[in-house]
Amino acid sequence: MPGMSMLPAGAPGAAAGPAAPVATDAVSIQNFAFSPATVTIRTGTTLTWTNRDQDPHTVSAMSGAFHSPTLNTGQSYQHTFTTPGRFDYLCTIHPFMTATVVVAP
Repeated sequence: MPGMSMLPAGAPGAAAGPAAPVATDAVSIQNFAFSPATVTIRTGTTLTWTNRDQDPHTVSAMSGAFHSPTLNTGQSYQHTFTTPGRFDYLCTIHPFMTATVVVAP
């Protein structure tokens, strides 16, 4: 079609797909988002979330499996994942902030 161009995936200007899960044991909370948004860890891993925003946040599993106290700037929360599975979570203060932890056996 005139005026349209098709770019191969990965080419500059190509639309990015969903972010791939990241293997890490730390999540940063900043700019009203969890980063990375999806984390993959192994059973027994302790994950640490640190609030780098000026506003308070929480880290709360939608299943109720874990729930942090309110985290002010610079405060952290840790949770050790003892069972495999997918754990979707959010900030209860700002429920549009969501992310996922995938725990592999």
